[in-house]
Amino acid sequence: MPLTSPRLWVVATPLGNPGDLSPRAKDILERADLILAEDTRRAGLFLQRHGIQARGGMRSFFEHNERERIPAALKVLEQGRDIALISDAGTPVIGDPGYRLVRACRDAGFPVSPVPGPCAPVAALCASGLPPCPFTFLGFLPRQVGDKKRLFTSWARVSTTLVFFERNSRLGDSLKAAAEVLGARELCLARELTKEHEEFILGWLETHRELAWDPRGEMTVIIGPPGQGGKTLAGDVDLMLQEERHAGPPRDVAARVAARAVGWSSRELYARIVSSQGRTSRTEDA
Repeated sequence: MPLTSPRLWVVATPLGNPGDLSPRAKDILERADLILAEDTRRAGLFLQRHGIQARGGMRSFFEHNERERIPAALKVLEQGRDIALISDAGTPVIGDPGYRLVRACRDAGFPVSPVPGPCAPVAALCASGLPPCPFTFLGFLPRQVGDKKRLFTSWARVSTTLVFFERNSRLGDSLKAAAEVLGARELCLARELTKEHEEFILGWLETHRELAWDPRGEMTVIIGPPGQGGKTLAGDVDLMLQEERHAGPPRDVAARVAARAVGWSSRELYARIVSSQGRTSRTEDA
């Protein structure tokens, strides 16, 4: 298939499963005059794995050199040659470098064409079971907790599913900040998408401490919109606890009610039982 030059091709590559590379994407990469890659070492291994030769070579193109690389990229297009842009995995620009280059190409009058394929936010969302539309993709969260809270606050009153990337080592702080701002919402943690050990961890934002995840790598996080299957009201929980009060010791009662109530952990329910027993004891003493 001949390429229409000069043009910037935004090429999606597999998230992990090599079988997800489309024939069109492979053809574009084989014919491109230059490949811009987020990590040339990883890109080289990827091309080798798929038997693709970068006939025009590769150049690095990542967050910290994107601005300085743009003039050279435009010069390549001015020479009548085409460029293929790839990221480490998935669709470029969506959470990865490339937006400034696409904008610069548009401003300079060069066409930009997508070569669709794998995209981590969409892949995670479509298999999560959480409301898929509308959704808002937040990219990577800020590092500082205060900045995380400000970001969540700006979306707290918007009825949209939130999707973002986070390093697993910072995930605990991010979920804690989200819980404090957003309250009771459904939660999905997606890891190793399309790979052998792909995993979807489902739960509730306010009880995220009970979830276990691998501290390595990155996670795609999905937080459901407000009011979707909302948390069981405290009054209804108290009625359930009353109904189950003769089912055994407090920990057993808490476990039974946790299976019925939405958004309540066994730990929270146990604390509620103990607190209630303390109030009853004080009333009887009086």
